[in-house]
Amino acid sequence: MCTAITYKTKDSYFGRNLDLEYSYKETVTITPRNYPLKFRKVKSLDKHYAIIGMAYVEGDYPLYYDAINEKGLGMAGLNFPKNAYYHELKEDKDNIAPFEFIPWVLGNCANIKEVKELLKKINIANINFSDKLPASPLHWLIADKESSITVESVKDGLKIYDNPVGILTNNPTFDMQMFNLNNYMSLSIEPPVNNFSKKLEFDTYSRGMGALGLPGDLSSASRFVKATFTKMNSLSNDSELESINQFFHILYSVYQQRGCVHMGEDKYEITIYSSCCNMNKGIYYYTTYDNSQITAVEMYKENLDGTDLINFELVKGDHILHQN
Repeated sequence: MCTAITYKTKDSYFGRNLDLEYSYKETVTITPRNYPLKFRKVKSLDKHYAIIGMAYVEGDYPLYYDAINEKGLGMAGLNFPKNAYYHELKEDKDNIAPFEFIPWVLGNCANIKEVKELLKKINIANINFSDKLPASPLHWLIADKESSITVESVKDGLKIYDNPVGILTNNPTFDMQMFNLNNYMSLSIEPPVNNFSKKLEFDTYSRGMGALGLPGDLSSASRFVKATFTKMNSLSNDSELESINQFFHILYSVYQQRGCVHMGEDKYEITIYSSCCNMNKGIYYYTTYDNSQITAVEMYKENLDGTDLINFELVKGDHILHQN
């Protein structure tokens, strides 16, 4: 399960927590403009926008989990079990496999307006990457510097939702997640007011009691509420360091610790990594479960007109600064 968010100060930011019980040895991967992106049912993109993000590279193909392109468009795929539905091929559509969806959109589009036009022609087709890598049930958060949308391929077809909160988790469907926020409209960052009964007196015995009732469990519905409340009330200054620091703190509010989500046998879901992309500057920041130090990879320090993928292995293992 996962959580993806957007955030804006002077610059715009996009990123996510990847919550799983295993890792595919993913890397921060840059796809230069001239690296041929091949697709199963549509013409390859021999020239496209440069992309940076977290990917598992298999057979020289970048299977992106989340990424941004050089125009500041970001996209993340999140687990969507039992709801995701990939359709048979349609002759009047661009048939895109789920694993191709991120490079297809980010390779072609510069902003949400262009994405919405592209989506009019898309069918998310039931195509596996390989026998060993079947299609994962996903839905997607897509955002530019000003707005975001949620895209869900379900039995009824392709659903496109404007996403005013810039948050996405997993199940249920996005419209139900947004409706569920109605149940929490009374939550506040301010001390609570007694609306229970004028005949009784209550004591505000702790700070933060205005948020009593805010979910704290690790279910996707609860993480959606928690991340939305945290983000919508979050404050930081405009500097890069303060902005990314606050971004990670928002993600950490729904972080998964080893041992809290049992997946059977000796498997436990954890937040394998957290990412934060500066959409204006093309910088990909990340932390991992075993390394809380923020690491950065800058797109524009590499040759974006090249023809080869550029991979950076994740820096793992905590680095402790000893003061004495």
